[in-house]
Amino acid sequence: MTTGDFQTHYIEDGSGDPVILLHGGGAGADSSSNWSTCLPLFGKRKRVIAMDMVGFGHTDKPDPGTFTYSQDARNSQVLAFIEELGLERVSIVGNSMGGATALGVAMRRPDLVENLVLMGSAGVPGDTKMSPALEPVMNYDFTLEGMRRIIAVLANPDYVASDEQIRYRYELSVKADTKAAYTAIMGWVRENGFGYSFDEIKRVKTRTLVVNGKDDEVVPIANAYKFLELLENSTGYLMPHCRHWAMIEYPDIFSSVALDFIDAYGADEN
Repeated sequence: MTTGDFQTHYIEDGSGDPVILLHGGGAGADSSSNWSTCLPLFGKRKRVIAMDMVGFGHTDKPDPGTFTYSQDARNSQVLAFIEELGLERVSIVGNSMGGATALGVAMRRPDLVENLVLMGSAGVPGDTKMSPALEPVMNYDFTLEGMRRIIAVLANPDYVASDEQIRYRYELSVKADTKAAYTAIMGWVRENGFGYSFDEIKRVKTRTLVVNGKDDEVVPIANAYKFLELLENSTGYLMPHCRHWAMIEYPDIFSSVALDFIDAYGADEN
């Protein structure tokens, strides 16, 4: 699908009210690697659409010499995507960088966003410097072993990544255009974080579910509490023995919790 000046790749399943899934920003991330297990679970109850953000997966990777891989660029891409699909109201589920993007879309176009699910979400000011655990992600060396280090940080110690999963992410990450885009994305994040202030976050009134792994080393639980403090219409769900990848570590639980929250929209609040 055309979104602005480039093509956006997406996968979808199911029917009904639309839910957009946004992947995280780790090397090799895309709609398939992040959401392939959850997609059919969401698809039983919703029309679920998982898209590759600019610079990732099978979406275009514009030349960093002429394109700025900023948070605003990702926000604009998602808005263009929703509008191109002709959707009037959507729920958005975002992990990590995808959570920051979901939040940014709600800031710019609250009329389009019915519900947010922020899972291990980036976006709290200063959070890119919060933990040494980010080092394998921010400074990925484009090796198979480097990919294993990323996965070891993102998932709990009991989670065993398959060779196919590791290889899929690694092979996506080392393509020349993807490598250049990822280097530019991480450089921008290192310099700018995710571009939001506390006041901007506080102005978001969209109904929001904040999900966080209690053992998340990339986005610690303190960030979830901060979102709950800042977002007036927020609910929290904290998952034990879970790190940064709730949708991969515990897909059945995460999908059920997220869908139940989304389905409660419109219920009598009196």
